[in-house]
Amino acid sequence: MQKKTKLILVALLPFQILVLQVLKHFPEFIETYYSTGVFPVISKISRFVFGWIPFSIGDLFYLLLIIYLLRWIYKNIKRIKTDFVQFTVDIFATLSVVYLVFNLLWGLNYYRVPLHKKLSLKTDYTTEQLIETTKRLIKKSNEMHRKLGFQDSVKIDSPYDEKQIFEMTLNGYKNLAKIHPNLNYTTKSIKKSTWSLGLTYMGYSGYYNPFTGEAQVNDMIKLHKFPVVSCHEQAHQIGYAAENEANFIAALATLNNDDDFIQYTGYIFALRYCVNEIARRDIETYRELLKTINPGILKSYKEMREFWRSYENPFEVISKLFWDQFLKANNQTKGIKSYSYMVALIVNYYEEKPF
Repeated sequence: MQKKTKLILVALLPFQILVLQVLKHFPEFIETYYSTGVFPVISKISRFVFGWIPFSIGDLFYLLLIIYLLRWIYKNIKRIKTDFVQFTVDIFATLSVVYLVFNLLWGLNYYRVPLHKKLSLKTDYTTEQLIETTKRLIKKSNEMHRKLGFQDSVKIDSPYDEKQIFEMTLNGYKNLAKIHPNLNYTTKSIKKSTWSLGLTYMGYSGYYNPFTGEAQVNDMIKLHKFPVVSCHEQAHQIGYAAENEANFIAALATLNNDDDFIQYTGYIFALRYCVNEIARRDIETYRELLKTINPGILKSYKEMREFWRSYENPFEVISKLFWDQFLKANNQTKGIKSYSYMVALIVNYYEEKPF
C-alpha cells in the first residue's frame, strides 16, 4: 500500500467517527436504508455463502488474523524506534479499513430505531408491574417443568444435542415472524465455536462474526442455556446489534417455539432476569418469590453460576471491560449494564399477553 493511500486512510478514520456521531441522531434513516434495506441482503448472502460449511469460518479467520498480526509485529518491531511515525500510520490505516468494513457489514445496526419503538412498548415500569410479571413467569416456568415430566426438585437436562437445537430454533423464529415480520429469520448459519474454551475464559456464551455473518455458540455452556444463546446470536444475524434487544428477541423466539423444552428454556431465562431485577429493588420480596420457584429450576441457575465461577480469571475482567467500552462506543450508553433493559421489554410486552 502506497504511503499516500495510507495517509488518506488515516485521515478517513476520524471522518468515519464523525459521520457515525451524526448518523446516531437519524435512526429512521439507518432503519429505512440500512437495517431494513441494505443489511438484510448482505446478511443473507453471508449466511448463504458460509452457512453450509460445518465449521466456523469466522473462527478460522480470527486465528489467521492473529497469526498475521503476530508475524507483522515481529517483522516490524524494530520500526518502532527507527520509523515510529510510519509504523503508527500503518496501524491507523489498517484500523480505518477494519472500522469501515465492520460498520458497512453490520455495525450501523447499533444506530437503528430502538426495538421498543418499533414494537410500541414503554421503557418504564413499576415494581408492582415487575412483581406481577415475575409471578406469572414463575407459575408458567413451574408448569412447564412439570409438563416435561420432571418432579419439582429435579434439574432438567436437555433431551437434544447442540446440532438438534440449532435446527429447532428455526421453528421459534418462523412462528415469531407471523406476529412480527421484521423478526423473520431464514438461511441458517449458526455453529459451535472452535474456540469455546477461550470464550469461556473470557466469560462469553457466544459471539456474532460481522465479517462472515456466522453465529457462534460456546459449546461448553449447559444445554438448558443453549437454545436462548443460539436465538440471541441469530437475533444479531437479522440486524439487532444491541445486546439487550437480542436478549429480548431470544426470549420471544424460544417462548414461541413449538417444542416444550425450548419454551421452558425461554421461560426460565426471562424469569432469571426479572427475579434478579426484583433483588435489586426489593430484597424481601425477592426472598419470598424465590421460595415459590421449583427447586429444579434453581438448580439449573446454580449450575450455570458454578460453571462460570469455575473459569473466573483476571483476563475475564479485562475482556468484560473492553466489551463494556465497545458497547458504549457503539451507542449503548450503559454498556454491559444495558442488558437489564430487557426486563422493561419483557414486562411491557407481556403485561396484557398470556404466558
